[in-house]
Amino acid sequence: MTTAAPAQNYDSHRKFIPGFHGVAFGILAINFFYSLYVVVTAFSVASVIGLLLALGLIMVMLYARLFSLGVQDRVIRLEERLRLQDLLPPEQKGTIDKLTTDQLIALRFASDGEVGALVATVSADGIQNRDEIKKLVTNWRPDHQRV
Repeated sequence: MTTAAPAQNYDSHRKFIPGFHGVAFGILAINFFYSLYVVVTAFSVASVIGLLLALGLIMVMLYARLFSLGVQDRVIRLEERLRLQDLLPPEQKGTIDKLTTDQLIALRFASDGEVGALVATVSADGIQNRDEIKKLVTNWRPDHQRV
């Protein structure tokens, strides 16, 4: 049984994974602060090593997230370049290679009907900020597969 994905817009497009963002990070944060407390109250080599391990675990978690988002950003960049090759008129195709990764990532939310005008606006005005571009989208094209 397939259920329809919820509607998506600027206010609801960010993905929050409770188990990752809340539980896992919460556990690692508690571990870090407890390890810091132990270093302060009962300083020893073992407590310092425990604190370093706690810090390392938080760093691993954050970098794992950043690395996966970086890979996804590269895929989105490629996907959007291909999409724009199909959708933009010939006189506008020269702008595709001038768009930055951030611009392409934000433009992925624009519907096929409005992406051409939005590319022209973003290029002409030099808008780089992802949030500013997303706020210009009127007919939202959802992305429910974001990592």
